[in-house]
Amino acid sequence: MIDAFGLSIPENLQEICHPSRCAIIFYDMQVGIVPQIAEGRDILLRCQELLAFGRSRGFRVFFTRHLFLPFPAAGVGQLRRSMIWQKQKDPSRLHTMLGQGTPGWQIVPELEPKEGEVVLDKITMSAFEGTFLDIAMRDAHLDAFLIAGIALEIGIEPTVRHALDLNYLPVLLKDACGSKTPELKERSLATLSETGETTIVDTRDVLALP
Repeated sequence: MIDAFGLSIPENLQEICHPSRCAIIFYDMQVGIVPQIAEGRDILLRCQELLAFGRSRGFRVFFTRHLFLPFPAAGVGQLRRSMIWQKQKDPSRLHTMLGQGTPGWQIVPELEPKEGEVVLDKITMSAFEGTFLDIAMRDAHLDAFLIAGIALEIGIEPTVRHALDLNYLPVLLKDACGSKTPELKERSLATLSETGETTIVDTRDVLALP
């Protein structure tokens, strides 16, 4: 640690990834999302390893779960997103995606949250926008997090960027974050690594911590 102005600034992965200051966030590992990408099964296996590690070390664990509002209650942005994602110009022909309470909205059973772990529902890409994640983490004196899940270019990258603006220390597990294509994954990793503020590692680097 570097001590400055009454603060302790972590210098390495081990100092960042301590349960007293670091949470683990599993992003949108949902029944209706994981099968959508070719590497979904591999990402799930990495997330299972990370979850077992986090539980054994006493990390606070958060799961995010994306949902779409019912169309009669949705606003312009929600409807437009559904139209774009479903390639549909007529809103009346949209079908419900990840509706609250539907099977596809649930966390995959292999990562089923246990008592004491938190699930956050959201309608945004950033896990910090419109949820209680920021309040919950600050109240627990957490200033860092490990993040894994799907999809890197759609929601994890916005979450990490938002977190940096909130002055968190994000650690992205690149082999545990899925993308639609390898090209999209490399692009997101390149932009996130540009400033050096995001710590980007493999799952094995975290599992090897003492």
